[in-house]
Amino acid sequence: MLSRFLPADYDASRPVTLIAGQGTYPQIVADAIRANGVPLRLIAFEEETPSPLVDSFPESERVTIKVGQLGRMLKSLSTFKSGYAYMAGQITPRRLFRGLHPDLKATRILFSLKRRNAETIFGAIAEEIQKLGITLLDARSFLDAHLAPTSTIGASGFPIEDEYLEHGVEIARECARLDIGQGCVVRKGTVLAVEAFEGTDEMIRRAGTFKTDQALFVKTVKTQQDYRFDVPCFGMRTLETLREAGIRAVALESDSVILLDRPAVEKQARDWSISIRGFSA
Repeated sequence: MLSRFLPADYDASRPVTLIAGQGTYPQIVADAIRANGVPLRLIAFEEETPSPLVDSFPESERVTIKVGQLGRMLKSLSTFKSGYAYMAGQITPRRLFRGLHPDLKATRILFSLKRRNAETIFGAIAEEIQKLGITLLDARSFLDAHLAPTSTIGASGFPIEDEYLEHGVEIARECARLDIGQGCVVRKGTVLAVEAFEGTDEMIRRAGTFKTDQALFVKTVKTQQDYRFDVPCFGMRTLETLREAGIRAVALESDSVILLDRPAVEKQARDWSISIRGFSA
């Protein structure tokens, strides 16, 4: 089985087109798909998609567009004869609201939305992709080995009492339910910071201005998470931010949060005495 997150009728002979944003996540996805011998194409975004990833594709199997050129994206998916599409990697949040270059297709969709946030925008894009007969894959597909653990990894032992872990999970889930963000930092029953528009790392830095011994960073998913897009990730950059902030305990929702480059994260967490525990829904 290629991945337990693929649809039951998945056809590995049909091309997957990776719609790639920032960071290491798209590269990890590309490597995993290629390792399984699945034909792969790329839609990249100007000033967003890492150049090494773009350069790893032949010119005939890639296209670079501006954020907001939805019509061109859809045309490219058709040109590539895509059977599947895969969204991976963030787009700079401000670009979703300022600095967009919307074409007519994107403009029409934006005006139709009563709420404009990542979920509604990407949800509308997903509907347009599905209309082409192309399946938008679960963003955990092919990444079974890169998901948050069901146990504890990194530093041995977990320094947070169960009572305070449960409090942190409760706060993170409530923030996710209210669509504020998907993470928080708590300490002994006190909320130090919650994630909002600024993103995970800035939230952690803010929490780091307070006393952080016994502090806990929690990352979860939305109650009705659409796993085709906006799936939370945890990687080396966030681990480094936690180290700088003096936060040594992490709780991630198992099989939901993507642990980017898990072997490297696990080793570095051990070296920095950071403990990472998975928790279930």
